[in-house]
Amino acid sequence: MHLGNLNQREPFTTLDGSTIREIAGATTLPSQHQSLAEATVPAGGATTAHYHLQSEELYFFTAGRGRLRVAGEWRDVAPGDCAVLPPGTEHKLENPHDEPLVLLCCCAPAYSHEDTVLTEEPAEQR
Repeated sequence: MHLGNLNQREPFTTLDGSTIREIAGATTLPSQHQSLAEATVPAGGATTAHYHLQSEELYFFTAGRGRLRVAGEWRDVAPGDCAVLPPGTEHKLENPHDEPLVLLCCCAPAYSHEDTVLTEEPAEQR
């Protein structure tokens, strides 16, 4: 058995601009077919619209409120909501509120920058 703790994970920024702490995956616990991470979109922030070539993602929202765009359709999200994002489906998160938007993100196969295709310019380049 392999056991890890979220509080022992160092945050890093993904290609879409969100800050994550990987709980299990290629760089942490030896998960071979999927990854699990806590992602945070800061107050007033947004991810860069993108899709994944191979990975299916599950977003499970644990704190804050925000908006999720999937294939052009916006939906409000809040703690307890779960979204399924099939491979090839463009998506983007926005947090227009004053508190961080926090979610668990499960990717199968595991998250990688190489599997991520940006569909808009990153915020720092706009």
